[in-house]
Amino acid sequence: MKYIDVFNGDADGICALHQLRLAAPRDAELVTGVKRDIALLKRVHAEVGDQVTVLDISLDKNRDELNRLLAGGARVRYFDHHFAGEIPQSAGLEAHINTDADVCTSLLVNDFLGGAYLPWAVVAAFGDNLFASARAAASPLGLTDMQISQLAHLGTLINYNGYGVELDDLYVAPDQLYREIAPFADPFAFIADSAAYRQLDEGYASDMAQARELDFAIDESAIRVVFLPDAPWTRRVSGVFGNELARGAPARAHALVTLLPGGDYRVSVRAPLDNKSGADALCMQFPSGGGRKAAAGINALPADQLDYFIAAFRVAYS
Repeated sequence: MKYIDVFNGDADGICALHQLRLAAPRDAELVTGVKRDIALLKRVHAEVGDQVTVLDISLDKNRDELNRLLAGGARVRYFDHHFAGEIPQSAGLEAHINTDADVCTSLLVNDFLGGAYLPWAVVAAFGDNLFASARAAASPLGLTDMQISQLAHLGTLINYNGYGVELDDLYVAPDQLYREIAPFADPFAFIADSAAYRQLDEGYASDMAQARELDFAIDESAIRVVFLPDAPWTRRVSGVFGNELARGAPARAHALVTLLPGGDYRVSVRAPLDNKSGADALCMQFPSGGGRKAAAGINALPADQLDYFIAAFRVAYS
């Protein structure tokens, strides 16, 4: 029997796995990638009795591969908050799925573990731009405002590191970042002692300074659209910049449209924080689109569909 841990390369996926492995350490094969690389189960080869843990990737986008693993006799524990569709009925599947817009995967894991490693769940919720949920979850910890800000920044940095078209866009590969975090039960110790933290902090500051110089291509009462050029820093910053814009104008929806090397576009959508809905439905109209109600994206929007996307974005949030 072998263990395989499959997780999204963003803050939510990494912190969800970190909580589980603090509670139950094990030598597992790690399967992950950049944040938008969610078809991860196709890379999993498991046999009868192998235990597969899946964190923060859409079941709907991995349905066929999940069914393959279950049919082959693997046992699968699945935590997620993205659109799932119909959940397979199998004795080999233990599913913890909640698509509520105020929930993230790490909060589901926190509930499963009875709050054993709550600070890391708070980090993840901040990273997923669930600031109200993060602050509510942190309430029992009795943290100072400065400590809350530190956890929020840590979550933002881990999430920031996951964005990119390929691993070379990232400062730290997600599996390596997980290994950097793994020794730290206390996130404040990671902040104080980790060289990876300092590397991400410096990179984030540089990338965000450039992003904040960009102008809106569309700036209306209900929506904003900003175009980002083809560069590694834009691919890294698109998600966290979208989160910042959403917090700054909570009544508006935001779309960040990043030019890709081949001429297509990668799109990040943030629903208004005052009405966290519709982002997944909007993006799933396009072949490579998906996500959750409050935040979703399109991995590769063909250039000739850009006008159609903007029109659909405007209709969705008018």
